[in-house]
Amino acid sequence: MIYFKKFFIIFACALLIHSCSGNPDKVESIIQDDDLDLQMISAYRQGMDALKKGDVYYAAKKFSEAELLYPQSEWAAKAILMASYGYFSQAYYSSASDELNRFIKKYPKDPNLDYAYYLLAMCHYESIVDEKKDLKPLLDAKDSFNTVIKKFPLTDFAIDSKYKLDLINDLLAAKEMYIARHYIKKEKWIAAINRLKIVVNQYDTTIYIEEALHRLVEIHYKIGLTSEAKKYANTLGYNYLSSEWYKESYRVFNKNYKINTKTTKKEKKKLRDKIKSFF
Repeated sequence: MIYFKKFFIIFACALLIHSCSGNPDKVESIIQDDDLDLQMISAYRQGMDALKKGDVYYAAKKFSEAELLYPQSEWAAKAILMASYGYFSQAYYSSASDELNRFIKKYPKDPNLDYAYYLLAMCHYESIVDEKKDLKPLLDAKDSFNTVIKKFPLTDFAIDSKYKLDLINDLLAAKEMYIARHYIKKEKWIAAINRLKIVVNQYDTTIYIEEALHRLVEIHYKIGLTSEAKKYANTLGYNYLSSEWYKESYRVFNKNYKINTKTTKKEKKKLRDKIKSFF
């Protein structure tokens, strides 16, 4: 989020500088234009002033007014983006999303299109409240961030989108593990296996992959499918040999694992003492 705020400051300043600079003759021609143009420019600048003062809700209203006054102007597209951010910064995510979707549809070749897609993804991301109850914001955010990565792969927005996707996948995996644990407690083994397989197949880069593999070992061993249990144990051992979850899975097949571990430690201590005796 810090990255996002820093970028917006740069973005907003760039729009402001562009709005107040340029060819003097062009500025003069705008001033000499009809009252509608003057009203539009005035509304836009009022929006920028309000935004700098922190009155973002009023700023969003003024930007919307500027866009409505002269929708064919180059200022109109910028006004929609500024209005979108105004709504976003006040957590009016639905209003911000509406503005951004309208911008994307109306200005499909605008140079700031990458920013619009990214801000839309952030609206969905910030709408996530409880992933255990409502998956829609999570899935919408995932789709939007994937769109940013696909359409604008060489931008900073794509880099941050990849980071956000990792967090989203962790949340989605957490939900699957939460449900799987619930089924395990209820001894609904098939339902639990199905949920755990989702983690293994779809979220294998998340922090929950090791536990999911171990739970699959436990369940399959419990219901008598030893070969399946060994298959998952081998996968866990091959990829996460030093994992605590692998040790737990090893214990499923070797009930005396703790005793053997202690014995090994004693043997190592004896070996160290023996080596010291030579010096």
